[in-house]
Amino acid sequence: MNILIDPVNWAVAGGILMLAELIVPGGIVFFLGAACLTVASALWLGLITTWDASLTLFFIASLALIFLLRSLFSRFVEGDFTVANTEEILDDVDQVVSVIETIGPGQQAGAVDFRGIRWRALSDGARISVGEKVKIVARENTTIIVIPLTT
Repeated sequence: MNILIDPVNWAVAGGILMLAELIVPGGIVFFLGAACLTVASALWLGLITTWDASLTLFFIASLALIFLLRSLFSRFVEGDFTVANTEEILDDVDQVVSVIETIGPGQQAGAVDFRGIRWRALSDGARISVGEKVKIVARENTTIIVIPLTT
């Protein structure tokens, strides 16, 4: 257990952990390294002298640094993030697509080409011929609901 009361070992471990933050971003590993440096400082100053006190100080210091300082530093060092649309249908509504198989009359399904993929399509009951342009108004599972494009 002499390895746990040597301040050099704690300082080296702290330096390695702080450098590891460059590879594993998120702030946690950096604060663990800072806790190691805190233990190394306390051992070097003679504030603690036993291995159990070293581990106790490490756990307390790491938790305190993570919970108290991480939120403070995260305000200044922000990561990259994007807010995406969680309702995929919102990206599809109002898109203009081509009819590749006659839709209708009534509830007779046809097909449209949407983003290079053949989709089953229904309309409002009107007959829509091949080659006409339609607008997407909704989607029910794997069926796209369309209306004739008014010009």
